[in-house]
Amino acid sequence: MFLKNYAIQQVKFVLIRFPKLVIRFFQFLPEFIRFRKLNGGRFLIKLRDIYPCLKDKVTTTPFDHHYTYHPAWAARCIAGTRPAEHVDISSILYFGSMLSAFVPTRFYDYRPAELNLSGYQTGFADLNALPFPDNELESLSCMHTIEHIGLGRYGDKADGNGDLKAIAELKRVLKPGGNLYFVTPVGKPKIEYNAHRIYSFEQIVSYFAPLKLKEFSMVPDTGGFINNADPATVADQNYACGCFWFEK
Repeated sequence: MFLKNYAIQQVKFVLIRFPKLVIRFFQFLPEFIRFRKLNGGRFLIKLRDIYPCLKDKVTTTPFDHHYTYHPAWAARCIAGTRPAEHVDISSILYFGSMLSAFVPTRFYDYRPAELNLSGYQTGFADLNALPFPDNELESLSCMHTIEHIGLGRYGDKADGNGDLKAIAELKRVLKPGGNLYFVTPVGKPKIEYNAHRIYSFEQIVSYFAPLKLKEFSMVPDTGGFINNADPATVADQNYACGCFWFEK
């Protein structure tokens, strides 16, 4: 009786929480039966092998605006500067793996990536103690990463100033005349523990002083991408994506 009641409760939960998916599933079943007849025997299609994909009938391709626009922004910046080598610290893997087809790239992370590609090297790095001499790196990126440092989310040590220590390290290892591509959530400053911090525009610029800000672009709350965004608009955002290009 307990199992029966539990099963009924689970069904009710699904029906209430995901009504559109339930409707789509019952549309899917006759589609499956029709297709099995259309298959012409080329493939064996069994009921136990169905793999319902119920969210893909949309008019436009959905994508994560933060994580699609910011690597594209950084890649375009680097295409213009053409460094001999680029070093990336803990950004999304797709960025460095694609960039390495055109620019030799080294990727470092607190959780090293076992990814083998030509022109691409990987290794361990703690952002609070980067393994590079002072003034070493000509082209450097750290994108959608600093906001996590010190919150313990990824196994790192809890430290309220972990992000500031990491920023100090980025500034230390950047070569005079070198470029740093930095991305982080911006808007009304706060910590959403233990996911991330959200910074004001003014906080980031002050933390990276005396580096020169060459460009600020942004993915606003409403989506899309604004090249050379007005910094004053950041105060109106809740969780925008700030793209900062600094030069030392």
